[in-house]
Amino acid sequence: QVQLAESGGDLVQFGGSLRLSCAASGISFSTYTMGWYRQAPGKQRELVATITSGSSTNYADSVKGRFAISRDNAKNTVYLQMNSLKPEDTAAYYCNAKRVGIIIDHDYWGQGTQVTVSS
Repeated sequence: QVQLAESGGDLVQFGGSLRLSCAASGISFSTYTMGWYRQAPGKQRELVATITSGSSTNYADSVKGRFAISRDNAKNTVYLQMNSLKPEDTAAYYCNAKRVGIIIDHDYWGQGTQVTVSS
């Protein structure tokens, strides 16, 4: 059974910080690209950040310089450090695990954790 369990979402004031965690089980964690995505009400889900098995990172322009993604393969966990939070960051944040396979990709999602930034 594959499980991605997000935690760390909260209500925070403008300019505050949060650290999200995603603990994975049921996959060979170190072989997967891990990512964080977010979805605000009425909007499409969008990429926030990804980190490959080789620790290469990619960020949405809107979060560059404020957010940092990291992974700890020994703990099967990926993190998202969020600083200088803005109301525009308010969304449900989802953890993603992906690995290219034969014919199909392997793609898993967590249930999400809510981040709300007040003005």
